[in-house]
Amino acid sequence: MDIENQQLEWKETWHDEYLKWICGFANARGGSLIIGKNDKGETVGIHNAGKLLEDLPNKIRSTMGVVADVSQRNEDGLDFIEISVPAYPNAISYHGKYYLRTGSTNQELSGYALDALLLDKYGRTHDSMPLQHIAISDFWHDAFDIFRKKAEASKRLTPEDVAITDEELLHSLNLTENNYLLLAAVLVFHQAPQQWCTGAYVKIGYFTDNAEILYQDELNGALVGMADKVVETIFTKYFIGLIRYEGLQRIDDYPMPRTALREAIMNALVHRDYSTGSPIQIRIYDDRVTIANDCRLPEGTTLSGLLNAHKSVVINPLVAGAIFRSGQIEAWGRGIERIIKLCITDNLPEPEFIITPRTFTIIFHIRNNHIDDYVNEDTDDGLNENINGGLNGGLNGGLNEIQKKIVNLMKENKYITVIDIAQKISKPKRTIENNVKRLQQKGLIERIGARKTGYWLVKQIYHS
Repeated sequence: MDIENQQLEWKETWHDEYLKWICGFANARGGSLIIGKNDKGETVGIHNAGKLLEDLPNKIRSTMGVVADVSQRNEDGLDFIEISVPAYPNAISYHGKYYLRTGSTNQELSGYALDALLLDKYGRTHDSMPLQHIAISDFWHDAFDIFRKKAEASKRLTPEDVAITDEELLHSLNLTENNYLLLAAVLVFHQAPQQWCTGAYVKIGYFTDNAEILYQDELNGALVGMADKVVETIFTKYFIGLIRYEGLQRIDDYPMPRTALREAIMNALVHRDYSTGSPIQIRIYDDRVTIANDCRLPEGTTLSGLLNAHKSVVINPLVAGAIFRSGQIEAWGRGIERIIKLCITDNLPEPEFIITPRTFTIIFHIRNNHIDDYVNEDTDDGLNENINGGLNGGLNGGLNEIQKKIVNLMKENKYITVIDIAQKISKPKRTIENNVKRLQQKGLIERIGARKTGYWLVKQIYHS
C-alpha cells in the first residue's frame, strides 16, 4: 500500500486551501494530490468529481500560473481526482506566500528559508548572496593572517599566492561580485559574522544526564579559525585529561581524540545550513558528546551512503572552497570515514549518526569525563587532596573535605537539597553535584525516591 510521502498527499474532499499543497509540490520535486482518499490511502470517493475536473485546472493556473494534470479516476466504483503537479524551475507563490513540500508536510516559508528557496531556484547558494554596507575596511586582519599561515603550511597555496592584500585575496577566492562582498567572505573572514548571518556561532554546554546545564559558552568569530577555537575551548574547559607517564614522558589521556572532534566540528561549520539562523550546538555529558547542526543533505542521502566512499556535495561551495584552500578540509567526502577510524584507533566505540532531511547529529561515546575524579575546581581543596582523597580514596574509602561536609549534612537532614548544601558550605552548585555523584559511585550514599520528593540514605560510616 502507498503511504503519504514527499510526493504524495491524500484528501477526502476538496477545499481551496489545498492550493497551498499544489504550491508546495511545485516548489519541491513535484507530486500528486489525490482527492477522494482518506489518510490511510483508502478510496472513499467524491460526488463532485466532474465539476472538480472542470474547475481545478483553471483555478490552479489562475492563482499560481501552474499547469497541473487533473484526472478523474475510479476504483471499486468510487470516483476520485488525481492532481499531478510538476516541479517548477522558478519559485511559485500562492496569494503572495511561498510553500514547500518537505517529507509528508507542507511548510510556509519565510525569512532565511524563503531566501534559500529563491536562491536555489535561480542557481544561487546562500553563501553567494552579495552584501551591502560592508567593506574590506570593516574586517580585522587576524583571520586573513590565519588563512595565509594554514594555506601555506598545507601547501594548498604557495607563498606567492598569499603574498597579496586582503582585498586581492578575497577576489582570488571568488568571494566578491560586482564590487560587493559575498556572505561567504563574511562567514570565513569577518570577526563578527553573526551581524550579517544570524546563528553564525557555536554553542557549547555541559549537561547532566537529566539535561540540566551546568555551564556553557557561545563562541563566535571568523570561520577560518573557529574549529581551532572550539576544540581548544572544549579540551581546556570541558574535558579532563588523566595524566600518566611512560618512562619520563608525560601523557594526557583525554575522553576522545582531538583530531576526531576537530574533524566533526569542521564538517559542521562548512556543511551547515546558514539560512536557518540556528547555531551549531555541542552538548557535552560525562559519557558522550553530541554535535548537532542544521543542514540540507542531497535528495536520497542515506547513512550507509555517507559511511561509504561518496562524492562530496556541499551547500556552501564558496565557504568550502576557501576552507579547502586553507588546508582544513578535504574535497573527497572522507570526513565521516576518518572520524570513525580515529575513534576506533583510540579504542572508543564508533560514533552514532542521526540524519534527517534538515539536520545532522553525531554522537561520540567518550571515556568518563567526571570533573571531580581528578581535579576539583576549588583552590582550597587543592590537587593533592583531591588525588589522595579521590583516586586513592576510591580504594580505601577516604573522602575530601567537601565530600565529608556533604555526608554530614545528609546525615543531619536526609531531605536536604543540592542547592541547600551548596549554600551551607559556600560552594558552587556544580561542585556539589560532582561530589555527590562521586559519593554515589563509591557506594557511600544512595538517592531513594524521586528527585524532588526523595531523600538521601548514607549507607556507610567513614572516619572523619
